[in-house]
This record gives sequence, structure tokens and C-alpha cells, in this order.
Amino acid sequence: MEGREKRRRATVLDDDDELRGRRREQEAALLLHKIKGLVGWVVAEVGAGRSPSVALNRYQNYCTSAAASPPTCACSYDAPVGTDILCLLRKEFHASRLSVLLRVLFVVQQLLQQNKHCSKRDIYYMYPSIFIEQAVVDRAINDICILFKCSRHNLNVVPVAKGLVMGWIRFVEGEKKVYCITNVNAAFSIPVSIETIKDIVSVAHYILVVEKETVFQRLANDKFCERNRCIVITQLAYDANLLRVPGIRWLGVFTSDFEEYCLPDYCLLDLSSEDRKKLEGILTRCYLHREAPEWRAELEAMLEKGVKFEIEALSASSISFLSQEYIPQKIKLGRHI
Repeated sequence: MEGREKRRRATVLDDDDELRGRRREQEAALLLHKIKGLVGWVVAEVGAGRSPSVALNRYQNYCTSAAASPPTCACSYDAPVGTDILCLLRKEFHASRLSVLLRVLFVVQQLLQQNKHCSKRDIYYMYPSIFIEQAVVDRAINDICILFKCSRHNLNVVPVAKGLVMGWIRFVEGEKKVYCITNVNAAFSIPVSIETIKDIVSVAHYILVVEKETVFQRLANDKFCERNRCIVITQLAYDANLLRVPGIRWLGVFTSDFEEYCLPDYCLLDLSSEDRKKLEGILTRCYLHREAPEWRAELEAMLEKGVKFEIEALSASSISFLSQEYIPQKIKLGRHI
């Protein structure tokens, strides 16, 4: 009976993998069809002596009503607040933006046709004299995602770094078995193409996402996963959009942590003018008033004090303080926002 049940589960997993594979193929084919349609239309318009223009939705990332008391804004960041018209013969900036968009689309079209992946950095180095800087490519990819209502993942454009994972998980990458669970403190590379990952099995209680690889290495050296039944991944492992899940929590570091954990003054850094500009911009976002007042309080405290500190400063008193005390305490006591 046990052997029959295992075979049944294996069959179900195979069927699920096949369905996911077919779904990905259908999504790629549909996106490819849309891209070919747009490029074909632009070529036809230019050939007929007309100036093609593309309407691109614009989304706000701030709220001008957020300062109201109480905030009355009901804006949605998924709803467009305006439209940019990109035209080849009007306004030099927009003409350049549309030209870059079409060139990047050509690369994306090749990726989808050949079922290959590349990074934004790879795309920049294909035409560096035309793109001038990486930010130009980044904006074009963002424009394409808005235009076709998809994510960078759908375009087969992946992060520059693969990202790392360790902990209580195992999975299959193509034909290779990746058993992190047999050595939970060892770092494994995450494939750039997550479509090749299947048969995921985990007994972890939670997933810890860390921004910096230095922090990841600190946790690995301190055998964090051995003491805590979890999975640790670097943020570079995934498209930021894929991290927007309901259960995610901001664990730290907070401005209030400086006094609470008695960090020495030499760990502090003065806020730069750019830091202040970013903080002021973030504080105008209405969700900080409606949905995340704790975040707003921390950011306001940082702006008022005029200083910041890096997460590595938590190791000032003890090299393993971050892994042995700070993170476990915050999770155990629910001190996160």
C-alpha cells in the first residue's frame, strides 16, 4: 500500500509539473504574439510615413493627500493616474524612450523564441553606446511590463545574481537534486530560471529573506538554520514583485533598535541629502498612514534624529549577536512590523 501511495503522489507531481509547463508555454506564446503585433504595427506605420505613438499608463508612487489628518486618500497604486504618449517624431526624450523600448523588445522576443534567459545587465551590454546607462534599460523593461501587464519574470529577464538559499528545503532543478536539507548551513545557488525548479519539499516553519549577502554568510557561519527550523534566502533570488505576499513582515533594523540594544555612537551615520529626499518621498505614500503606521513612525524617527545605521552594526558588541539574539528574539516576541 505504501509503495502504491508513493507512486500515486509521484504521478500527481508529474502531472502538476506538466500542467505548469504547458501554462508557461501558453503565457510565453501569448506574450510573444503581442510583442510581434506591436512591433509589426510600428514598422507598418513608419513604412507608410506616419509617426507611430504608444500610450503607456503612468502610476503614482506617492499621495498628495497623505498629510491630511486623518488621511482621506483612497488611491490605489494598481490604478493608472495618467498616460505617457511615446512618439517617434515628437519630443526627443519620448522618441528616444520609444526607440529603446523597441530595441529591448527585440531582445525579449529572441529570449522567448529561444526559451533563454538573460539579465538586465546583459541587455545593457548588447548596445551600450545606444543605451548610455543601465537606468535606461531598467526603465524600458519597466515600460514593457506596464504595457503588457506582466512581470520581468514573464520576459525571461532575470536578476544579475542567482541568489543563495540554505535551510530546511529540497528541490529538483532540471535533472539535478538540490538537498539543502541534508546540510542546512550550506549555501546553494538558486537557478536563474525558476521554471526548472520542481518537487519542492520543506519542513521549515518560516522563510527569512535577507537583503545583504554578508548577513546571509554571517547566519551560515553561525549555523542559524541548524538552531532554527527555517529557510534563508537572499533578496536577489527573486523579482521584488514576487515578494509581495500577505504574510511578509519587516523584521528590522528599526531606528528604535539603536537605543534599545545600546549600540555605540560610532555605529551611526549622518543622513545624506539623498537619504532625506528618499525618506520625505516615502512618507508621502498614503499606505504608510492607512496600513502601516508603525513603518511611518520609524521613518519619521529616523528623519528627526538625522542618523541611520547598517544592520552590521548589531555585531558591534558581539559578532554573533544578530543570529543568536536579535533575530530569534524578534521572531519569538513578535517584534516586527
